[in-house]
Amino acid sequence: MASETEARLQHLNITLPALPTPGGNYLSARTVGSIVYLAGVISTNSAGVITGTVGVDRTIEDGYAAARACALTQLAVLKRHLGTLDAVKAVLGVNGYVNAVAGFQDSPKVINGASDLFIEILGEAGRHVRAAIGVSALPRNALVELQMTVEI
Repeated sequence: MASETEARLQHLNITLPALPTPGGNYLSARTVGSIVYLAGVISTNSAGVITGTVGVDRTIEDGYAAARACALTQLAVLKRHLGTLDAVKAVLGVNGYVNAVAGFQDSPKVINGASDLFIEILGEAGRHVRAAIGVSALPRNALVELQMTVEI
């Protein structure tokens, strides 16, 4: 029988992506007590890395979709780490990084792609504190990177 969260994903016609391979000597997830710390993941889809810079060759809407893709990857990492997404009690914090031109002021609109997805899938347990930061570069020229912490 599918878990409650997996049933919600199925109802929303959302499929979790393939898991990323860490790009260095670190863990994708680490549990300390009832807290799971997740390493940053960059924006990817079935075609590879979602690249670009908001304000040059990408729009806020492109960034929103890339942040949503990062959130789905983080859920896939959590499912592998925990065995089920039903173990997630709450998304505590999200740090979102947007590859953007200097002076870009709408990073929160981009990172809403992740925040909206967590609430859509997890309901109130998806509400979190966060930072939405514009940066001058991300690994592999990714459009967005997302790091997060959850309670189980």
